[in-house]
Amino acid sequence: MSVREFVVLGTASQVPTRHRNHNGYLLRWDGEGILFDPGEGTQRQMLRAGVAAHDINRICITHFHGDHSLGLAGVIQRINLDQVPHPVTAHYPASGQKFFDRLRYATAYRETVPLHEEPVAADGPLARGASYVLEARLLSHPVESFGYRITEPDGRRMVPELLARHGIKGPDVGRIQREGQLGGVTLDEVSEHRPGQRFAFVMDTRLCPGVDALAEGCDLLVIESTFLDEDERLATDHGHLTAGQAARVARDAGVRHLVLTHFSQRYTDPSEFERQARAAGFEGELTVAADLVRVPLPKRG
Repeated sequence: MSVREFVVLGTASQVPTRHRNHNGYLLRWDGEGILFDPGEGTQRQMLRAGVAAHDINRICITHFHGDHSLGLAGVIQRINLDQVPHPVTAHYPASGQKFFDRLRYATAYRETVPLHEEPVAADGPLARGASYVLEARLLSHPVESFGYRITEPDGRRMVPELLARHGIKGPDVGRIQREGQLGGVTLDEVSEHRPGQRFAFVMDTRLCPGVDALAEGCDLLVIESTFLDEDERLATDHGHLTAGQAARVARDAGVRHLVLTHFSQRYTDPSEFERQARAAGFEGELTVAADLVRVPLPKRG
């Protein structure tokens, strides 16, 4: 049975708090795990969340600020210590290659697991998994930053009433799915269009075209909202979003479930982020992220 859920390991921005660890997020997508932006303390948060090094197939770094990448050294060494039985691929801004190299080889350890480096230099597709395409879009931050989007290809959903009408049952259902037709009946006649699920991960950025492209039509959008709306100028100056800005992006993009995260330590009332997001007009499902929560991808419509 496929599992698609988003595991939050940390939700702080530059400075962690008593209740918020530095960034860290794992997307479980069927049999794969994609780790995003492992900040300091990610290994310990993985332990608390029940996430093992064996669960990681890809690592995606949005940019090389410390709160998004300083945990990478420990995660890579843990992957090797646990002798993860599959290769791991790392995506990160190509302009930060020197930072990736320093983190990968920060201390001495024995390499036992192939780590494939696939740096990101421009917008576009990065990789194709068994049931998704991974792509990147350039964001707007003081250092080069990319957001990531995962798209499941569209498919067909079998309709029992239509199958019965054409007398197709048992092994023949699988056969028409594989071959596209059976006894003069086409697949389109017994099925309906099934849109693929869409997920996006948007961290440190101002409003920019990349944000909109990543968010468009997402079932689950994880997006930073470092500041509240009254600090919008501060957000813009430092290359960040406010709760209202993030919510308006989600509203206009038709997002089904919005997850706000990456909160400044200056705020102590998480409910204010939800209030401002609702005030901005977002009416879908909304989660103000807390450390160690799990967010399932919405069921297909």
